[in-house]
Amino acid sequence: MRREAVPGWTLPEAVREALDDFRREFGWDVHIWAAPNGARRVHLYPRDAAAGDMRPDSLVRAVSPRDGPPLEIELRAPSPLAPQVLAFLAATVDRILAFDREVRFFTRELVERYEEINLLYSISETLGSILTLKDAARAILGEVSDVMGARRAALWVYEPEDAHLHLVAAVGEEGLQGPLAADDAQAVTARVFRERTPLILDREPVPEYAGADEGGAQPKAGRKGPRRAPRRTRTRESDSFLSVPIRYSPPQGEPRTVGVVNLIGRRNGGRFTPADQKLLSAIASQIGAAIENSRLVRESLRRERISREMELAHDLQMKLLPSLEHIGGAEIAARCEPAELVGGDFYQLFRLAGGRIGVMIGDVSTHGFGAALIMALATSAAGIYAHSDATPAEVLSHMHAALIDELESTEMYLTLFYGVLDPAAGELVYANAGHPHAFRVRRGGPAVRLAAADPPFAITSEREYHQARTTWAAGEDMLLLFTDGLSDALATEGRNQGERRVLDEVRRTDDAPLRAIVDRLFALAAEVGREVRGDDRTAILIRT
Repeated sequence: MRREAVPGWTLPEAVREALDDFRREFGWDVHIWAAPNGARRVHLYPRDAAAGDMRPDSLVRAVSPRDGPPLEIELRAPSPLAPQVLAFLAATVDRILAFDREVRFFTRELVERYEEINLLYSISETLGSILTLKDAARAILGEVSDVMGARRAALWVYEPEDAHLHLVAAVGEEGLQGPLAADDAQAVTARVFRERTPLILDREPVPEYAGADEGGAQPKAGRKGPRRAPRRTRTRESDSFLSVPIRYSPPQGEPRTVGVVNLIGRRNGGRFTPADQKLLSAIASQIGAAIENSRLVRESLRRERISREMELAHDLQMKLLPSLEHIGGAEIAARCEPAELVGGDFYQLFRLAGGRIGVMIGDVSTHGFGAALIMALATSAAGIYAHSDATPAEVLSHMHAALIDELESTEMYLTLFYGVLDPAAGELVYANAGHPHAFRVRRGGPAVRLAAADPPFAITSEREYHQARTTWAAGEDMLLLFTDGLSDALATEGRNQGERRVLDEVRRTDDAPLRAIVDRLFALAAEVGREVRGDDRTAILIRT
């Protein structure tokens, strides 16, 4: 079956690697097809398999990426476990595609919104550019030109990110600077890259055209189509052009083409020979290993940079959380632990007029970079509106207006609780937008849920919020707020069990310092021993 590309979309390499591992471990034959609406199926995986048509006896499962064509996973395995395995594969592929989309999206978001991180990226890229092939490649090409008598030598490296060939180094006469699209039908360099076959071409004496060497060498048969704009008007004698693909053969896996090396023109005339081609091909194989090593170094540096930037982002996010010391007249304990280095949980505390205390807790529906962006926007909005004379319901309405566009564009939602404690008046006034874990806990008494009267932000278009009042006994009552990351960690026998364990522990130790109670809750969550943190964890306790 003829392989076709799906315009504007490629299967992420992470999906291919995961399926390669599956095939290697279990020996089952799995294929992925793109199934655009109204178009015939296009085989995407594996690259090196003769796909043929989809077998009628295969098991097929559909996966629908958010930003790609519908996919069909075909499992060719006569086994009673095949349906379950296929379901697992489909879920795995779907999760990898979602993660790939999230990473790409939030990388763009960070670039747009954080000038500090932009600066770090710029500095990191500048420092990283020192470790390129440029210097080594220029020295190699100089030696090749001297030995083989070439007037120009050029090294082009393929970058999968933009599907272009980029000029890494060149020596000798001026020529095309690039970049060249790998699918350019006019460029000889692109043709050699695509076909993975060396070429020796002779050109007639013609005016020199911009890029007429690597970009569009003219064989004696002539050239069809419009000419490029002339760069110079002089003519030269017939040139010989030698172009060789650069191949890299990893210890495991199939060889791949990573670039092209070109020689243009002989200093003493004549043409390049098959012997020259053989020598240049041997050199190209060595260059291929150097290119791949350079790519691995760049990738290692990139990961190290990301790790440093994530640590910086974590430190910055933690600094957005308020200090507890500036709230007088109350005992307060709070703790926030993101599932990753950054997350979407947050809390805020406000010292208000008349000895009142404002307390807020929020939980963005996901964690990681995207949730951290929403968290930063929410804390900023909270600081603006909570310090006014607005009621809790009005604060939520203002924050909804400030955040709704961002939440809808990222397809997230936010649960939010904001309450104002007034010990002198003996009351707590609060508004709750879908936050399930908010309680007033009386010493020696029950825990009263401060129920949500409104849905989370971005679940509906609701813009008006309600508020409620409850009595507050200073010295007897505690306000307990936490996110579901904490309760879910303790839910070993059901979702509701986690909340019960939190409440039981708080009531059991209600005479202890609040800091000790919060630390105990997080210690219990850690004792569960789960290897993967499912969600951010946050808790606040206040006693006046």
